[in-house]
Amino acid sequence: MAKFQDIINAEKPVLVSFSAEWCGPCKMMAPILSQIKTMLGETATILKVDVDKNPEVSKQFNIQGVPTLILFQKGAIKWRKSGVIQANQLKGIIESFT
Repeated sequence: MAKFQDIINAEKPVLVSFSAEWCGPCKMMAPILSQIKTMLGETATILKVDVDKNPEVSKQFNIQGVPTLILFQKGAIKWRKSGVIQANQLKGIIESFT
């Protein structure tokens, strides 16, 4: 499996959803992320990170609440928000970097 750092250093935008299995709003984000993946196809990468299983990555990006979404491009954070975000809004944000 590719390393997290390698994935976020990609040319195309990478949306990382930091979540947890016990988190209600995270469960609401799951179908939204699937919808985004369908809408954007190969123009962006969507990655889900479980904060409980990946504490070092969560700590590296100072994740304090879930869900937290971070959009990376070429390793840089382009956008960040915590909470549930609707598919159309999220699609617009990602497309502004493609």
